[in-house]
Amino acid sequence: MTTTPTTPTAPTTPRHPATRRIAANPIPYWARAGKTREVFEQAFADLQDIGFTAVKADVPEGMSAGEYADWIAGFGLSPSLSLFSSPLDETVDTGEVLEQARRFAAVQAELGMDRAMLSSMSLPARLRTPAVGADFDAGRLERAIENAGRVCEVLIAEGVRPLHHSHVGGVFETEEEVTRLLDTLGADLIGFGPDTGHLRWAGADPVALIERYSDRIGGIHLKDVYPDHLDAARGGGDYRTVSGSGRLWAEPGRGVLDLAAVLAALPADYDGDYMIEVDHPSVETLHESHRLSYEWARSTLEPLLRNGSAEPSHDGAR
Repeated sequence: MTTTPTTPTAPTTPRHPATRRIAANPIPYWARAGKTREVFEQAFADLQDIGFTAVKADVPEGMSAGEYADWIAGFGLSPSLSLFSSPLDETVDTGEVLEQARRFAAVQAELGMDRAMLSSMSLPARLRTPAVGADFDAGRLERAIENAGRVCEVLIAEGVRPLHHSHVGGVFETEEEVTRLLDTLGADLIGFGPDTGHLRWAGADPVALIERYSDRIGGIHLKDVYPDHLDAARGGGDYRTVSGSGRLWAEPGRGVLDLAAVLAALPADYDGDYMIEVDHPSVETLHESHRLSYEWARSTLEPLLRNGSAEPSHDGAR
């Protein structure tokens, strides 16, 4: 099997100057309520009230890129790093997935985005028993890597740099699966956009992986975790139950991840946004969760953004 074509190759120069903003993915607003206009408007209003100025670019079906940009601008927001997701396994029609990827990338490019994350979700066995690589199948992994490579080619053809984004519940869940994908496809075809929380939940060391692939990192989801469902406790409940327990995801600085070490591991020339993401709040309200997250980001990240230094503030960074 040949999975690393010589052309096309990922863009190496951003279409627009890098901004390195503090951004948010308001996933807990829409994860269960759906990606409706009403749900998004509540999320955007809260983000504006808190002080965020950039948001993951989720363009609703039937809305043009220009309409979306104008819509979020009304809340003082600009588009940030988005994500294309597919199971990428034997259950998908590859032609349909590639067309979906093409449309997605065209919209992102129209928004001025020069990169996007690529993720795989979801395998039923891994939703039932998450974070332990359940129902591993070597043939499925090989097929998914090949499909991921073809999706990357489509994104690159539209001028969008693909970044792998690992996710518990998908075919690239464990550290071995993540590194197999990245090493097989190579840097010319796919970059790295780690999710610190999902990597740690699956037993990986986010800092070590960021250091290993530092020259390929174009984005990051900064997510903290509590210890309750880690390590020996992994696989102790289904994905939705554990993820929604309030004792897995933590607002940044409230969990056990060494986020200062994560930030220090990023390359000195890192030019992506810092996206804050808490899949399910550990506090009473969505607004409070995002307010706490933004306060952490302001104290920890703004000195880094202001000084252009690779060294973050350590005040509350853990």
